[in-house]
Amino acid sequence: MWVSLTKTTYGHLFILFFLTFLRVNVTLNRKSLFFMISTDFFSLHKPFFIKTTHLPPLPGQCQHWQTHTTTTTTTTIQHKAAVNVDVSQDEARQQYCNLIGSLVEAEGPSSAQEAASPVGSGATYKTLLVTTEDDITTIKLNRPAKKNAITTEMYSEMIAALEQAAKDQSVITVFTGAGDFYCSGNDLTNFQLKEGGVEEMARQGGELLRKYVRAYIDFPKPLVAVVNGPAVGISVTLLGLFDLVYATERATFHTPFSQLGQSAEGCSSYTFPKIMGTAKRLTAAQACELGLVTEVFPDSSFQSEVWTRLKAYAKLPRNSLAFSKQLIRSVEKERLYAVNDAEVECLIGRWMSDECFNAVMSFFQAKAKL
Repeated sequence: MWVSLTKTTYGHLFILFFLTFLRVNVTLNRKSLFFMISTDFFSLHKPFFIKTTHLPPLPGQCQHWQTHTTTTTTTTIQHKAAVNVDVSQDEARQQYCNLIGSLVEAEGPSSAQEAASPVGSGATYKTLLVTTEDDITTIKLNRPAKKNAITTEMYSEMIAALEQAAKDQSVITVFTGAGDFYCSGNDLTNFQLKEGGVEEMARQGGELLRKYVRAYIDFPKPLVAVVNGPAVGISVTLLGLFDLVYATERATFHTPFSQLGQSAEGCSSYTFPKIMGTAKRLTAAQACELGLVTEVFPDSSFQSEVWTRLKAYAKLPRNSLAFSKQLIRSVEKERLYAVNDAEVECLIGRWMSDECFNAVMSFFQAKAKL
């Protein structure tokens, strides 16, 4: 059974406070449909596909996996790689470092970071453009020359930008990308081995990812993604935590978990396990049909149509929208925390596994030949 709630008057908005305590679970092809109630001025609603019968294990249930994987040291990984290519452990490590280093060098000096202009709200970011206008805070990924690939510094800046947006006087917060890409996933520099080796890199990366995803789970205001072009990796998996997702018809959505020997992230194992799990690339129209995207627009009119809607949306009562969002999210928040923790722990294990190491090596070797 589908339930559609349309709200075009303040009276309906008031009723929303009572309706948001209700959960509607529907079984369809082994999936449940949890309908997030939206207070969009244009009466849009976004269905989330949630797999409730095969949820990922909680942290304690991941113990067998952790016991198996966390004993995989850097030396073990290097040994596995050395056996595969008939070189020593030191040579395997050096080959990896040389390969990543050469690719980073080929990408140019701005691969690590790309300076952005100073922004409003009293903050300055190197990789983001953050502005507040018409009661809308916009967080724009600002590395267009690198297709808005995310560096570790950029992760930290997005966390800070979300914290600032949560406190400012804006009504809604928008994420988008500069240039013709929304986001191309992780930057090459994230794969460079640092002091402490693979284990330390995996641990630090896991903690940063945990904090990053939690910033979206905890965000108190309506959050809108304006997907202006192709989206890859974590920029896709996080869309399940947004309240509205508007996409240009030119956008595509790709989560190559299997190809890189990795597992789900961004609570995507909970919000859309059946949509993106096979590593296929979806068009904007397909993503909309599956419920990942709220609405698709012609590329020629994308910006004008979307921002007209967002400005009207931002004129709705500030507190009503915020309280509605918080009531809706409170139903699922603890579960999302648990899912995020479980995903991070399993990802740390994957990052330290020989399977992931070899998959990443193969990916970058193929990239180096291009």
